[in-house]
Amino acid sequence: MESTREKIFKALHKLPNINPSDLDALAYASYDKHTGLTKTLIKQGIISEEALLILLVRELRLPSIDLSKYRLDEHLKNILPEKIARQYSVVPIASLGDTLTVAVSDPLNVFAIDDLRNITGKTIEIVLASHSQILRTIEQFYASAAQSIAKATENMPTQDLAIVQEQFEQMNMDAEAGEQAPIIRMVNLIIKEAIRQRASDIHLEPSPEGMRVRYRIDGILQDILTIPAESQSAVVVRIKIMSRMDITSFQVPQDGRFKMRMSSGEIDFRVSMLPTTHGQKVVMRLLDKANLSVGLNKLGFSKRSVDTLEEVMYKPFGMILVTGPTGSGKSTTLYSMINKLNTIDRNIITIEDPVEYLVDGLTQIETKHEIGFNFAMGLRAILRQSPDIVMVGEIRDAETADISIKASLTGQLVLSTLHTNDAAGAVTRLVDMGLEPFLVASSLLLVCAQRLCRKVCPYCKHPVDIPAKALKKIESKIKKGTVFYEGKGCERCRHTGYLGRLGVTEVLQIDDHVRDLLIGGKSAEEISHYAQEKQGMKLLFDDCVDKMCQGETTLTEVYRISSLEEEQT
Repeated sequence: MESTREKIFKALHKLPNINPSDLDALAYASYDKHTGLTKTLIKQGIISEEALLILLVRELRLPSIDLSKYRLDEHLKNILPEKIARQYSVVPIASLGDTLTVAVSDPLNVFAIDDLRNITGKTIEIVLASHSQILRTIEQFYASAAQSIAKATENMPTQDLAIVQEQFEQMNMDAEAGEQAPIIRMVNLIIKEAIRQRASDIHLEPSPEGMRVRYRIDGILQDILTIPAESQSAVVVRIKIMSRMDITSFQVPQDGRFKMRMSSGEIDFRVSMLPTTHGQKVVMRLLDKANLSVGLNKLGFSKRSVDTLEEVMYKPFGMILVTGPTGSGKSTTLYSMINKLNTIDRNIITIEDPVEYLVDGLTQIETKHEIGFNFAMGLRAILRQSPDIVMVGEIRDAETADISIKASLTGQLVLSTLHTNDAAGAVTRLVDMGLEPFLVASSLLLVCAQRLCRKVCPYCKHPVDIPAKALKKIESKIKKGTVFYEGKGCERCRHTGYLGRLGVTEVLQIDDHVRDLLIGGKSAEEISHYAQEKQGMKLLFDDCVDKMCQGETTLTEVYRISSLEEEQT
């Protein structure tokens, strides 16, 4: 049975003005240069577009369409984004059930048809149209998307944005076309604006009405804009390409990352893609390396907390734990310590899920649960690499805790995180996980519990009077004559009254008496009471109150920290 290609060749050989040997040479040239045979024939003047279209329709018995007289449905843009249509030179005509009909000019390009099937998840039916008409239709059909994007972003401020250069390694991208594509401009604008507004996360959430874009600024999500529904698929594809994800996969979660370079340094973006009822939700986490070198005191830690941490973290072995809920800044604290310890004479290895910051001078490993490579397995391998310092992203189970503690007792400094409400709770949590109290007591050096509270905006900061009733819960902790501050709200803080965040900490140093309490089976409350009485440890709530009294935060934030504690207890 003749193939499609053989039928076309036989028909072309019958044309009076075509030399068979020349046709064979053109076929080989088009294959070698990865250009379609039909495009090569037209470009060489062997046959006109109209004549070729008639030949294809006659020989392949495929229907043809005059795109200039056909009205396309807007919803087809969600199924076949502009970038894909341009890449394969196809126009979506109709979608019925699991079948998508597209207009093509080169029916011999079976690889394009296969790719479209994988990308859309639909069976592909083709009709024929001339190449020039397909290109004109793509420009006209997707122009409305560009207009929708322009309208959606017209109120987004773009001034004072730093110059950002995208870093795409090992990717073949058409830069000139990229700069002109409206989808690329929109994604770049969303990212640049997020950087300008100091966002820690960008959330793109699909819905039938469109894709909602929200920034997490100072820990609070804020609405920014809504991307038109007809453009949301193209936006997702663009972000997938930037993050080196599989653009043909829609049904499973994916993770990726990319990097953007600014004049002030590099920002890493960690990207998570999640399938939902209305499409794929995207969350991009911004990881600014500049935060790692500012020092613990610049993160808002009190002088006592910084002094205690710096005294302990230079010890040659033992374990330091940082505790708190997701989003409390644990990773930034760990990396800030690692950054100070990162010298040429130390072998520092990290194992994380996933790697948060990419730092020169460190050996960084990412867990891969799909192949069984977890924290415990990675730790065993790391200890054979003669490390001086090991950072474990999180202690989640007894096996990881056991290996970490034994590593800290055999000559390594181990830094890790644990999910507990307070510092003393981390000490007893390890025992509750099944570890021997004397091993925990021997290995632990320090536990730092932390949260993040919002800072009063310095540009609209003003003194306020707070009713005595509102201060009743904390009146014993406040000195007479203390002046309290709030932010009125201005353009710099997006009229929230807050600008930036600072760390609220509770630092428990493990001394001999704490070890005795732990081995004696005492509770977390008794350990915490001793640390407050004898070490001068401030609880998270007390540290937040101190920051309010210093004019750095507000009573609202004090009670928010308090409510977080109550919810987790």
